[in-house]
Amino acid sequence: MAYVATRGGERAIEQSQRLFREAMGDISADRIQEIRDAMPYLIDRVMGEASLYDEDLAALALAQAGGELYEAILLLRAWRTTQPRLALAAPVTQESLFTHRRISAAFKDIPGGQVLGPTLDYAHRILATEVLSGDTYVPTPVDPAEKPAPAQQPSVAAWQAENGLLTLPQADAVQGNDIPDVTREPLLFPAKRAHTLQSLARAETGGVLALGYAAQRGYGQAHPTVNELRLAEAEVVVTHPRGTRFSAGRVKVSQAEVVNKKGEQLELGFAATMGWNEVKVIAAATLDLNSDGAPKGSATEEEFFLYHTEGVESSGFCIHFKLPHYVTFQSSLDAMRDAKAKKAAKATTPEPAE
Repeated sequence: MAYVATRGGERAIEQSQRLFREAMGDISADRIQEIRDAMPYLIDRVMGEASLYDEDLAALALAQAGGELYEAILLLRAWRTTQPRLALAAPVTQESLFTHRRISAAFKDIPGGQVLGPTLDYAHRILATEVLSGDTYVPTPVDPAEKPAPAQQPSVAAWQAENGLLTLPQADAVQGNDIPDVTREPLLFPAKRAHTLQSLARAETGGVLALGYAAQRGYGQAHPTVNELRLAEAEVVVTHPRGTRFSAGRVKVSQAEVVNKKGEQLELGFAATMGWNEVKVIAAATLDLNSDGAPKGSATEEEFFLYHTEGVESSGFCIHFKLPHYVTFQSSLDAMRDAKAKKAAKATTPEPAE
C-alpha cells in the first residue's frame, strides 16, 4: 500500500486500515484468553499505563494493536474515558495489602521477614529451545512451604520511623472526589503531590527506566537503596448507596520505597502502580527521591520527567511527524533556494571599478 497523501483520500486510508487488520487475523474470545494467560506481566504493564484495571480489555487492546504497546494503551485509555465512575474505593494501606512478594535491600532482617515470592531475579537466563522441536516446557512444581509467610506485612518505612531513622510524610486529609485527578485536571508545575504520583503510576515504563537509570548512574542528586519492594493485591472496598461497605474484588499492585541518607535521617522516595511491574516502580521511586532540588532541565527535574514519560502523548507527538508537512517543508525549501539564488547572483555580479 503506497503512502501518497495527495491522492486516494478516504478510500486509501480505509484500505490501509484493512491491510493492517488482515495481517492481524481474526480476533476471538479464545485468542484474548490466550494472550491474557500467556503474558500476565505484559497485561499488567498495559493496565498500569492505561490506568484501567481490566485484564480482558487489556488483552483485547493488545490483540487489536498487534502487540504495539502505545497503540494498545491509547485504545484502553480511550475506552476508559467513555465509562462512568460508579463509586470511590476506600484508601489502601501497606499493612492491608495481600502480599505475594516483599523484599528489602536495605536490611537483611525486616519485620515480617523477606518474602521472595514469584521472581526470576536469581534464575539462569536459558532459552527453552527444545520447545521449538516439539517438546513441552513443564515448570517444576513449587514445594509446599513449611511455614507460609503472613498475607499481610508491616511497612518497613513505618518501622524505620519508629526507630528515628526517617520522618514519614503527613497523611493527606483530602478524600474522595476532592483528591486531585490528573486525568481531569491539567498537570501544572510545581505539581501537586497526587498528580506526581498518578503521573508516575501511568508513565511509560521504558521512559521511567531510562531517566531513573540516569539518576542511579550519577546524573541525579541521590543514589537510592531499595527500602521495600512489594508485589501485592489490594482489596477494592466500596460503599453501597445504602451505606454497606463491601469488597468488589482485588487488583494487583506494585509499590517501591527507596531511601538515601541525608544528614541525620533518611529521605524517602515512593512509587506505586497497578499490576506487577518492579522495574517501573523502582525507577519511578528513584525519580521521586531525586526531584527535590533537581536542577532546571535535568533528567530528575519534576517537569522534565513527568512530561517525557507520558507515553501516549510522547508517542503521539513522534507519530505525528508521519503526517503531511508539505507546506512548512516547502517553505523551508523556498527559503533555501532563495538564499542560494541570492548567493549565486552576488557571485556573478562584477565588482565595481575603483
